[in-house]
Amino acid sequence: MSALPSSARVVIIGGGVVGASALYHLAKAGWRDCVLLEKNELTAGSTWHAAGNVPTFSSSWSIMNMQRYSAELYRQLGDAVDYPMNYHVTGSVRIGHSAERLQEFQRVKAMGRHQGMNLEVMTPDELRAVYPFLETHDLSGGLYDPYDGDIDPAQLTQALAKGARMEGAHVERFCPVTGARREGGEWILETPKGEIRCEYVVNAAGYYAQQVGRLFGREVPMMVMSHQYLLFDTIPELETWSRDAGHKLPLLRDVDSSYYLRQEKYGLNLGPYEGNCKAHWVTPDDPFPEDFSFQLYPDDLDRLEWHIGDAMARVPLLEQANLTRVINGPIPYTPDGNPLIGPMPGVPNAFEACVFTFGICQGGGAGKVLAEWITEGATEWDMWSCDPRRFTGFEDREYCIAKGMEVYGHEYAMHFPHHFWPEGRDKKYGPLHDRMAAAGAVFGAWNGWERAAWFARPGDDTSEEGARTWRRDGPWAEAMAEECAAVRDAAGVLDLPGFSRFRLRGAGAADWLERQITGRVPKVGRIGLGYFADDTGRIVTEMSLARLAEDEIWLITAATAQLHDEEWLLTQLEPGLELTDETDDWSCLVVTGPKSREILAPLTDGDLTLPWLSVQDARIAGTEAMLMRVSYAGELGWEIHARFDDMPAIHGAVVQAGAPLGLRPFGMFALDSLRIEKGYRAWKQDLSTDYTVLEGGLGRFVDFGKPEFRGKAALQAQDASGVSKRFVTVKIEAEEFDPPYMASLIHEGEVVGELTSAGWGHRVQACIGLGMLRADLAEPGTELQVSGYGQASAAVVLPDKPAWDPDNSRIRA
Repeated sequence: MSALPSSARVVIIGGGVVGASALYHLAKAGWRDCVLLEKNELTAGSTWHAAGNVPTFSSSWSIMNMQRYSAELYRQLGDAVDYPMNYHVTGSVRIGHSAERLQEFQRVKAMGRHQGMNLEVMTPDELRAVYPFLETHDLSGGLYDPYDGDIDPAQLTQALAKGARMEGAHVERFCPVTGARREGGEWILETPKGEIRCEYVVNAAGYYAQQVGRLFGREVPMMVMSHQYLLFDTIPELETWSRDAGHKLPLLRDVDSSYYLRQEKYGLNLGPYEGNCKAHWVTPDDPFPEDFSFQLYPDDLDRLEWHIGDAMARVPLLEQANLTRVINGPIPYTPDGNPLIGPMPGVPNAFEACVFTFGICQGGGAGKVLAEWITEGATEWDMWSCDPRRFTGFEDREYCIAKGMEVYGHEYAMHFPHHFWPEGRDKKYGPLHDRMAAAGAVFGAWNGWERAAWFARPGDDTSEEGARTWRRDGPWAEAMAEECAAVRDAAGVLDLPGFSRFRLRGAGAADWLERQITGRVPKVGRIGLGYFADDTGRIVTEMSLARLAEDEIWLITAATAQLHDEEWLLTQLEPGLELTDETDDWSCLVVTGPKSREILAPLTDGDLTLPWLSVQDARIAGTEAMLMRVSYAGELGWEIHARFDDMPAIHGAVVQAGAPLGLRPFGMFALDSLRIEKGYRAWKQDLSTDYTVLEGGLGRFVDFGKPEFRGKAALQAQDASGVSKRFVTVKIEAEEFDPPYMASLIHEGEVVGELTSAGWGHRVQACIGLGMLRADLAEPGTELQVSGYGQASAAVVLPDKPAWDPDNSRIRA
């Protein structure tokens, strides 16, 4: 065996399926000088005891992309690397017990069709035809996925490792990383076999990821769950059926009862996700072990009793089987259940590919994504759903444990558009939180910040259960309509804590910023939008730029973008410039509507006649603040930015002055409706690296006359050749349900685009969608259909202007 190399371009820490896939994809990309370090044997962590299911199903567009790629890769991997693999593409059925579940299936079917997969929603009788042992009397239907199946995790990992070695990469087993330090712009990793120097490092350490992260000063947001699955012996009736049919049963998932049931040879494998679940290594009497390689927890079947009984009632064949083995092993969870793939926050040339709850089905796609991050600096698909920077540091140990257990106990739950999960709440409050609560606020969490989603009236249903619906007319609907009407006819006030904000200062700050964005930096006293593109012209982020002085600019962005945008700025920042994160120092109060000037006039010494997109220092209610004439709601209005301690006085004065004029508090649900009517984009919905700046309809923010900006050459080429798809606003004849994110746009039976936002516009009294459409169809009047929850809704392309106040006369009043 060759000795440990003294250097490598990339070192991957962790030899499970994800680490092996990352090594394989790096090597296939031509980066052969890469080394994988595994503290024990390959697969020693969660991989060896994984059940090995390979679904493509996901309600997330990006994760579906990743899982689809995995399934495609696995089907040809054995032949590609000449390694025997037990991969059974059996198909699967997900059964539903309610109309709401069937709507979820219809949504996923539409996404699958857009990605080239033919998923099928089935009736109970059709389910019985493909799964003859199934009791269907109480089912509403199901989803059939012909691409689903199962694979041997150890064989998969070894095949990926072999493929990587064939390309020249190196695997070093029984070589734990015990230390890390930074020298001369490189990483030096310490191991019992010596030190290895590298340019890039990847934490792919599975449930050891937190311990490995600490070597780099990084606290990985995660916890570890105990997951059990049960193996049952041969069932003669199943063996006879399988031999006659020539194939295995499809993998069965009862997502409402929360378990899967898979044929294993001629027996069955039952894997529940129980609500009364158990976390491990979270208490002093159960400390994290130094080594847990190839180990399991003791059986704990009592908490699975209900699921076992339910599975036997659903598939009575299971009652005939003898239980032969219980697998109870550790599975890592992030607070939202999605893995961490991408840059390690705050750590140079370090990446994460870890905390995979479903590592087998996601491992292939994860390796592709990670390799793209390292070799190209960007990924083919926008992967914000898995980006480590989506967690911004407030996620302490208790939060991670509570959310991880919540996700596990609701592994198959439907994620309704107006529903907030209850665990891990109340992490960050704005200065007006108690006042909002007293006014009837129903709160949601945005990057941990509690904000009012809507304001309940007496008698309104504010329960968590009430929000579990796909329907537009949920408990919030009437109150939200009144909030929008107040903003339209009088004025609304919105408490908006948690904006990510950075102060940029230093000689040449404006010149530097102008080289970073596609357009122009506003003049002193003005505010504008800045779009940051990558080298291919794709949208990285959007920031509001408030020019406070010649070389002093406030950059304001979405709450959840805090780490993402800060890192983007810092990696480009030139010497002599200073970037300060002031997110926790300020809050924002939005006052907007046709009477907002009348409300503010007696309270401020600011000049309320300054035009739209102006910014000024002012005193409001005797308190220093910054007054910005902007409104994401699309009405005359101002954002008042003030220090935390000063905001209660400002709010009190605004409410007192506005009460006689019809001022009303409004929440985030109303704001979303209002901004969609104006065609205003939302970060990581309408604005993402899935689209270029020109495709996103943002050409007015591109100045090709500038000497340089990132992405200029790519955007010039696209401008010359023309875009293949274009941002559009559509009016949708959707009666009961607003189409979901990534609902398909269809023309003459062909998928031609997707919605990125949609909602009922209370000012225009119509369902409005924003999205991307094939360029030749992006003409006003083009008739389309929208397929979201299985209903084909008629739609029409609107003129390239806002649906509400198309000439912006109200906002400029």
